[in-house]
Amino acid sequence: MNALHRPAADAPLLEAERLALQVGERWLCCEFSLRLAAGECLVLLGPNGAGKTTLLHTLAGLRPPTAGAVRLGGRPYAAWPTLEAARFRGLLVQQQPDHFAASVLETVLIGRHPHLGRWGWEGADDVAIARRALADAGLAGFEGRDVLTLSGGERQRVAIAALLAQAPRLFLLDEPLNHLDLHHQIATLELFRRIARTDPAGRGVVMVMHDLNLAARFADQVILLDGRGGVTAGERDQVLRAELLSEAFGHPLRRCELDGRVIFVPD
Repeated sequence: MNALHRPAADAPLLEAERLALQVGERWLCCEFSLRLAAGECLVLLGPNGAGKTTLLHTLAGLRPPTAGAVRLGGRPYAAWPTLEAARFRGLLVQQQPDHFAASVLETVLIGRHPHLGRWGWEGADDVAIARRALADAGLAGFEGRDVLTLSGGERQRVAIAALLAQAPRLFLLDEPLNHLDLHHQIATLELFRRIARTDPAGRGVVMVMHDLNLAARFADQVILLDGRGGVTAGERDQVLRAELLSEAFGHPLRRCELDGRVIFVPD
């Protein structure tokens, strides 16, 4: 990476400064700020239609904020060459359309494209990285399967493996638990938490979720959108409060503790 674009060693992976988003006449969120350091997981919560995906795409640099600024590795997205930004942050989108037949391994190797250059081809090292990513996603032995024959949950794990093969420092995940059964939901969340906390490269995770109790278990920071333009952002225990969640989701919730874990149950 060119020294001009290299992130500062002590810079947070992601920053939002007085960020606000508007779509048409509707404000999705008023001004808020955040800093995500290596080793941390940030969860975006809110009711359907609150703007979680729009906010995630803004944090990914895919759309400009209405107000405020987003910085990746201490620099605005405009200061990042596209290829270098793709190596630093990776996005998992909600839907994984497959219009043509391809093997699972070929699909996961797409994650290596930011590392190959314009005319590069995958080599043995790239294939090894893709196979390791499949194993991490619980798909060892699926390499030769056609993606068109997979179940929804299997296809979601292939998408996760492709993102792992991309090996960004910042993972941006839009509903990564889509189509996954309980076992694979927990395995996926534990995998990304382990990567964030133990990888010497210094990685972080931002994810859109719906399950409040999994958010309480895995998040370090939370952004809560209420669907009316209001936003609360901060440390997990500051945001995950019964009164705030009840107001945002329009249903009374009760905070309980079970075996040392916080859970929220509807009244």
